[in-house]
Formats: sequence, C-alpha cells, structure tokens
Amino acid sequence: MNLIFIVVDTLRADYLGCYGNRLVRTPHLDALAGESALFENAHAEALPTLPARRSLYTGRRIFPSLFYGQADDTACLWRGWHGLYAEDVTLSETLRDADYTTALVSDVYHQFKPGKNFHRGFQSWRWVRGQETDYDAYGPDPAALYSRYGYVRPGGKPEWLLERYLRNRQHWRSEQDWPVARTFSEAARWLANNAGDNQPFYLHIESFSPHEYWDPPERFYDLYAPPEYAGPWLIYPPPYAPSRLEFDHIRALYSGLVTFFDEQLGRFLAAARELRALENTLVVLVADHGTFLGERGELGKTEGQLRRQLTRVPLLVRHPERPWAGRRIPGFVQHTDLMPTLLDALGLRAPERVTGESLLPLLESSAPSRREKIYIGWNNHGAIRSADWLYVGHWNGGDGWEELYDLRRDPAEVNDVLHQHADLQAQYRAELQRYVEDGWATTRGSLVPE
Repeated sequence: MNLIFIVVDTLRADYLGCYGNRLVRTPHLDALAGESALFENAHAEALPTLPARRSLYTGRRIFPSLFYGQADDTACLWRGWHGLYAEDVTLSETLRDADYTTALVSDVYHQFKPGKNFHRGFQSWRWVRGQETDYDAYGPDPAALYSRYGYVRPGGKPEWLLERYLRNRQHWRSEQDWPVARTFSEAARWLANNAGDNQPFYLHIESFSPHEYWDPPERFYDLYAPPEYAGPWLIYPPPYAPSRLEFDHIRALYSGLVTFFDEQLGRFLAAARELRALENTLVVLVADHGTFLGERGELGKTEGQLRRQLTRVPLLVRHPERPWAGRRIPGFVQHTDLMPTLLDALGLRAPERVTGESLLPLLESSAPSRREKIYIGWNNHGAIRSADWLYVGHWNGGDGWEELYDLRRDPAEVNDVLHQHADLQAQYRAELQRYVEDGWATTRGSLVPE
C-alpha cells in the first residue's frame, strides 16, 4: 500500500463544504471527503507552522518546548520552532527503512531554513520557492504593486514583510505561477515518474496556501468579493480590521485562496487517478491550524488565541480497500495520532518514541474517540479542551493571560466567562501547569538538532 500525505497550512475546517460550509466552494475536497473517513474534532497538538509539523512528522508530543535554533531566525523566539532532534524518528525515515520510495514536495519555506532538517528520510525533495517572505526573487522594486495591496508607509513603501512578498509576486504571470499550483504540478510530475516502477511509495505534499498572504488569482476573489468594496487588497491584514466592509473583503480573499487551493488539489488527484495511482494508495489530508476571520473582531493568529477557529483542523483519511468512505468520526484526536495511524494502516510498527495513538480502531468501527480532554500549546500559552469547557492560559508565569469558555452555552467560543468561575480557573491553571511539568522529560531533546 502506497501513501500520499497532504498537509495544508491555515485551512479552517469550517470553510469546507464537507464540514458544513455552504458558501465557500471546495468541490474537490468535498469529493475526497466522500471517499474518506472524516474526523469531526481533530486539533493541533502544538502551533504554529513548524511545531505542528514536528508533531506530524514524528508522532511525538512536543508541547512544551524549549527555545532552540539559530539566533538570526526570529521565528525561533517561539518554542518548538527548531528543527528535528537528532534522536527523532520520522515517518519518512520509518517508511524509507521499510523499502518505500520517499519524496517531499513543499513550498513551506520555513522547513528549508538552515538546521530544520524536515527533509530527513526523504530520498528526494523539491522546494517550491516564493511563498510569503522567502528570499527568492530579486530585481526591481515592485512599486507598481504597492497601491493595489495597501498599507503603504510614508515614503511610498509598505512594511518589509509585504515588500518582500511583492518582490516575489511581481514575476507571476499566470495562475500556474502561484506556488500552490507549482507545488501540486511538481507532485504530479513526481507521481508520473515513480508510480509505475518505484512502489511502494510515500509522497508527502506540503501546501503553504491558504496561509497569508491572502492573495488569490482575481477570478477566485471575484467569487466572494463584496461588490461595494473599492479599496486596496488587504492581503496581509492587521489583527483587527477597521470596518465591517473590510472584514468582508478579507474573508473574500481567504475564501478565494481556499477555492484556488481546492482546484489545484483537484488537478493533482485527477492526474493520480489517470495514472491509476490511487487504486492501492492510502491518502490523508490534514491542516496544521486555522485562523481568525472576524470572530470577535479578530484576524490572523496569536499564541493566546487557542480557540477552535485556530486549533481545529480538517482531517480526511481515504483507504481504497476498506469501507471508510463517508464515515464521520466524533471525539478528540490530534496531530500526534497521524503517524502511528498511518503506519498501523500500512501494517508497520510505530517507533518507540511515538506518543500518539493509532486511530485505526476508530476508522474501522466509526466509534468516537474516548478522550475526555486534550492539551494544545503555542509558545508560552496552553489550552485544555473538554466537551464542556475550554481553558486558555499562560503557563510560563508571564502576562497572566487566562480565558474560559462554557462550550455548552457558547459553542462559537466568543464569550469569556473566566471571572464567573474562580473554582474552575484555579483547577485548570493547576492542571495546565502539571501537564507542562510532566511533559519536559518527553519533549526535551538534544540541544543541537542534527
């Protein structure tokens, strides 16, 4: 049995038709969901981009994490952002050692920074350049794009992150120049070259879209654009938008990028079917996290916002030979469960370092997960989620940030009721601290990644 593992950045579950959205068009994701088991309550274990991938690639708990990494990588100011430990055992290494042909195709440029080592175990890998602030393109100042994309500072230039992105973006001429299109084209090309003679194979695909910048090709934005909006494209929005119309505009940009991603995924799956590569291939699709799109007036993500809009992710698992199609599996599951689940489904034993649990019994029976609660972390903040309550707190003795949500009365998680429940506040604060203290032995590793 082959494996195709697709990881998507910043894809909200509730923006997909298969998860109940009736506005955003995701026909190819919905078709894949119809052939798959769908997990209704999957969540990240650690956030954001690279911490989530460390959980996915190793099946191992990483929250809490120490600060490791290069001093010139500002993202290393977040815990868990460092590369893989030397003693980590990845899914790719495990499958390579089981005689799989392994390949990675990714436009997540953070994975390829010095010392990250997320290509370990892959016999070939392709880095698709140009996402976000990847130092890819050079050439003239992209001044012609500044007025369209807004947030121009005095002197005529935007802040440097947006300028860096626009320097990459100015060279795109067609939809197939967008990194997400090139990523899936590269993946289809690899599949055409390997699906015949190099089986079993493990193809891992990473799509940075729909991560910011929310800059879809125009025809996809037009599907959702508020007709009365006439301002610049706010592809890199501030944490809060000044007006309701700007919120609608920003949601249209994100929705358009989701639909564009869906189209590129559909092209890849069509190519895989034409090659008959899905007939004996396990396919899994998961996101690393979501984002805020106007809930409580918030946009984007920060470490204290560990609510469902950010931590819940879509998770689809398709098996060509088992009757999982259309199953919807309730209950809590997390990123750490994916590696042991996939190895179990492929008939292989998970490495000893794995701390996640195989979900194969749930997939076979459609039974709900029996977990009563899960723990989620980002940097110095953590969350405890149960069916009835969500607690978010700062576990490292810092700013004292705490929130509590009564999910029975507030399923959208918008009303903080912390000060009405002093007993629960103390209980959850102590529980989060115990979880962190108990986790150091598990999440520590060598000081210098391999």
